[in-house]
Amino acid sequence: MAEANTTSLEAAVTRAAEAALDRIAAARAALGTVIFGQQTVIEEALVTLLAGGHGLLVGVPGLAKTKLVETLGKVLGLNARRVQFTPDLMPADILGSEVLEETADRRRSFRFVPGPIFAQLLMADEINRASPRTQSALLQAMQEHHVSIAGERYDLPEPFHVLATQNPLEQEGTYPLPEAQLDRFLMQIDVPYPDRAAEKQILIETTGDKDQEARQAMTTEDLLTTQRLVRRLPVGEQVVEAILDLVRSARPGEGNTAITQHIAWGPGPRAAQSLMLATRARALVDGRLSPSISDVAALAEPVLKHRMALTFAARAEGETIPGIIAKLTQKLG
Repeated sequence: MAEANTTSLEAAVTRAAEAALDRIAAARAALGTVIFGQQTVIEEALVTLLAGGHGLLVGVPGLAKTKLVETLGKVLGLNARRVQFTPDLMPADILGSEVLEETADRRRSFRFVPGPIFAQLLMADEINRASPRTQSALLQAMQEHHVSIAGERYDLPEPFHVLATQNPLEQEGTYPLPEAQLDRFLMQIDVPYPDRAAEKQILIETTGDKDQEARQAMTTEDLLTTQRLVRRLPVGEQVVEAILDLVRSARPGEGNTAITQHIAWGPGPRAAQSLMLATRARALVDGRLSPSISDVAALAEPVLKHRMALTFAARAEGETIPGIIAKLTQKLG
């Protein structure tokens, strides 16, 4: 009887996954009609949302990070908002605040006015420009999915995702995110310059009299269903062991000493959880029903690099976090 129930459950998951594959493929194609090139960035952004997490987009200005988030909102049918972070931005500017109102009969009462965080997809533009106090307010809400104003709890909508952008250039008026807050992001997505062919297409498509707009490919309910599906997809024992081996080998004192001696601190269990969810989501984005070790290797850098730091000696020797992660992924069997 137990075996029959297990078989039935697996069959239901398979049917739901096959139905989701078409929607995900349509969403990816729709994004490609507006965001030219940057296939890896599109894939990692989709993986982040399908896995139910938040993403940190890192790239110099002008690489369509804002356009990507805006297009994701349209394609996935999400209520999207954008907040431009500045040094004088206060927590209430994001979370909302209470205002005093007077009724016709002269009675006074407080009414809560929700801030822009009450959206299904929030773009936190240049998050490192806000003060630590404002950063903490946002990141706390990201973790807890609710805000507390004047002792009252207000739940955020479902789904709720934050895609924050960060300028990698060292500039005045920036406040780097602390390590504990960086850990709240499922992935750090690096946005590189486009290649020549993609940049030529950008020039042709974006300087005419009409702007290309993406079509909606999923609804909010479709996204929630897919997120639940991601957590139900089977993961082979070899993939689980590969995730554990990779994450544990990226910590000081574990794994190959020749590599870990360069690491000041490494990823915690949340990194393994993030990698587990992301590999499942990537399999769906790639049209497969179960993750493989190649998914672990492909997602190792975006999942781990903001959760690690090098020693001073390693930086002096020219070592880099991506270089260390590349050495660790070579050992995945």
